[in-house]
Amino acid sequence: MTARAADRARYDRATAHLDAPLAMVDLDAFDANADDMVRRAAGKPIRVASKSVRCRALLERVLARDGFAGIMSFTLAESLWLARSGFEDVLLAYPSADRAGFAELTSDPKLAAAVTVMVDDPAQLAFIDEARDGGREVVRVCLELDTSLKLLGGRVRVGARRSPLYSPADVADMARAVVRRPGFEVVGIMAYEGHIAGVGDAIAGRPVRSRAVRLMQAAARRELAERRAAVVRAVRAVVPGLRFVNGGGTGSVQHTAAEDAVTEIGAGSGLYVPRLFDNYTSFTGRPAALFAQPVVRRPGVGVVTVLGGGYPASGAAGTDRLPVPYLPEGLRYDPQEGAGEVQTPLLGSPADDLLIGDKVWFRHAKAGELCERFDALHLVEGDRVTATVPTYRGEGRTFL
Repeated sequence: MTARAADRARYDRATAHLDAPLAMVDLDAFDANADDMVRRAAGKPIRVASKSVRCRALLERVLARDGFAGIMSFTLAESLWLARSGFEDVLLAYPSADRAGFAELTSDPKLAAAVTVMVDDPAQLAFIDEARDGGREVVRVCLELDTSLKLLGGRVRVGARRSPLYSPADVADMARAVVRRPGFEVVGIMAYEGHIAGVGDAIAGRPVRSRAVRLMQAAARRELAERRAAVVRAVRAVVPGLRFVNGGGTGSVQHTAAEDAVTEIGAGSGLYVPRLFDNYTSFTGRPAALFAQPVVRRPGVGVVTVLGGGYPASGAAGTDRLPVPYLPEGLRYDPQEGAGEVQTPLLGSPADDLLIGDKVWFRHAKAGELCERFDALHLVEGDRVTATVPTYRGEGRTFL
């Protein structure tokens, strides 16, 4: 029996009393992935990206482990909810235009002490001031550095289009704009290198492209390490008490941790290890989060139909954004139908061994987005479900 076949047997036994569709997290794999991230971070704390988890119970579980500290959130409403729930260090990783949220943040000392918001434009500071509605609490802010690699005088750009702050002078000027404005305090810098941390460099069947990605990432790491260090020096000249410099991502933990200028790592997808993280030379994780769909039809030899399953992930549309049939091994989509809204045909010889009601296990393309489809996660240890916990959606929280 292969390791994957053994996992399938465990998961089927653990959930035999549960009807699919359902989502589960293998806690042994989850914890092993957390340990590997800590090892790669080499002593620097990891701030957990909540968008990659979207379950308070699992955020609490990982933050109770040595090597993890703080949350990197994705909306202001989520940040305030987490802070009210007892999480004391929440970094909002994206700028917000939530007027009601800023009014609440600036009116509550506990929230203002727990939540740091992201800015990269003086207009965002003005927006927050206009939203205060009488709130006088000092707003902790983090400045975001654009990490993209620019070549040929800027005519070629590699990386996400995020912050307008690119050079040390840009970020230092933004720091001065914050310092000059009453009611704000610069506490950190964030620089997420998505083109390094979020792009696989060992693409199956694509050796030339994989080598090109590795060469690009090596060049990007060198350029960013030098520029990030210069940015930190420039900002510390304006804000000597800067508290943290956040960088990294699941795919670049060890590389970013090696930079002296970086004080903490931001990562989260490496806990669940969705399918987009299969193609990396920098680490190998264990798939921990899966969902199961029930077989509801057997249309013919070598084909079964499962209920639903069309859960595409965000990003540029493509087959890599689809969930992948995982267990039993050997199933594939019908290329004319793909993953369907209410039914999905699956092809392959393993289909002939599946009966009505059997579970087919899938892996989602991106980590926490799976939780937007399910209101609960069944936590599996060995071959037992030891707990069932709500996702954000299960708690009535759908922030994006």
